[in-house]
Amino acid sequence: MASVAWTNIGELATADSSMGEGVLGVLSDAAVVAQDGVITWVGPSAACPAADESIDVGGAAVIPGFVDAHTHPVFAGERSAEFAARMTGTPYAAGGIRTTVAATRAASDAELRANVERLAAEALRQGTTTLEAKSGYGLTVHDEQRSLVAAGTVTDETTFLGAHVVPAEYADRPDDYVALVAGDMLQACAPHARWADVFVERGAFDVDQGRAILSAARDAGLGLRVHGNQLGFGGGVALAVEMEAASVDHCTHLSDEDIEALAASSTVATLVPGAEFSTRSSYAPARRLVDAGVTVAIASDCNPGSSYTTSMPLMVALAVREMGLSPAEAVWAATAGGAASLQRSDIGVIGVGRRADLVALDAPSFIHLAYRPGVPLVTHVWRA
Repeated sequence: MASVAWTNIGELATADSSMGEGVLGVLSDAAVVAQDGVITWVGPSAACPAADESIDVGGAAVIPGFVDAHTHPVFAGERSAEFAARMTGTPYAAGGIRTTVAATRAASDAELRANVERLAAEALRQGTTTLEAKSGYGLTVHDEQRSLVAAGTVTDETTFLGAHVVPAEYADRPDDYVALVAGDMLQACAPHARWADVFVERGAFDVDQGRAILSAARDAGLGLRVHGNQLGFGGGVALAVEMEAASVDHCTHLSDEDIEALAASSTVATLVPGAEFSTRSSYAPARRLVDAGVTVAIASDCNPGSSYTTSMPLMVALAVREMGLSPAEAVWAATAGGAASLQRSDIGVIGVGRRADLVALDAPSFIHLAYRPGVPLVTHVWRA
């Protein structure tokens, strides 16, 4: 593969504070060179080495590709009526997941794959170059396995979420479902997943059930993730820290003890402002988390029930306006923070040795992602 140089970058946000100004390591009048899809040089345009191909970005701002570390794109159907009801006062509850389970089970493999591919392409157009994709709307051995196969057509960051909710057929015997998830379902799904996740929440799974599932997943060689503290205060965050999970996601309701535990751990808090926007819930305390030293990521939580969006630029704007992050902190959380959530050292940052994932904006600065919400600022996306 030929070498490529991106030149005349008006503002380059590297997401590496050692590279330039502030948390985003910002450089002005910069250039980037890559060979075989990997960055080999970053610096001032005037010192840019020769390359086989040169791309003049015309003074635009360039940021790393977004790393969306929490999505649920394998499903069928939609739940717009549920959304409309919420907007007129019906409170959100996890039970709506079962509506999507029925539609997903009835869909063909081709239909599931087409929906995943549609959403991944939509995300890519908006600057997302890495996408984590969960199962969780099948909730049978067969349907969870085929969901992960569908997810694997667009990403290598696949997550087994058989422990999303207890399906209707197991409503009276949830412990039997936990045994299925930790047993036959995990065995069938582990070859198709990098991660395992569990929804520790009222209406889903309690801490003991979550621990049993995560322990089995760890024994099967999967990395661990947790949905925690979304609908209220609970034990999800503490369980994630106890199990040394890579990430605990949502984190809407956090005690001081939860934040202290996260700050003392390596577990990333992955926040999903789209879910709070779409459910009219309070937003996660991002400012408190960052100030306490917790590593924070933001993700879209793309799903048909509580956050039907793939727009990471929207997540940046919400994190700034509603969660108290600065524009630089929000972009870092959507790039380098997402990479940390996935325990990836090759993405999320524009630096030597990293994958050449670059996004050009029709703007002079990354700040415009929050300053001009809803405007399609992404003009070009380069992935590797």
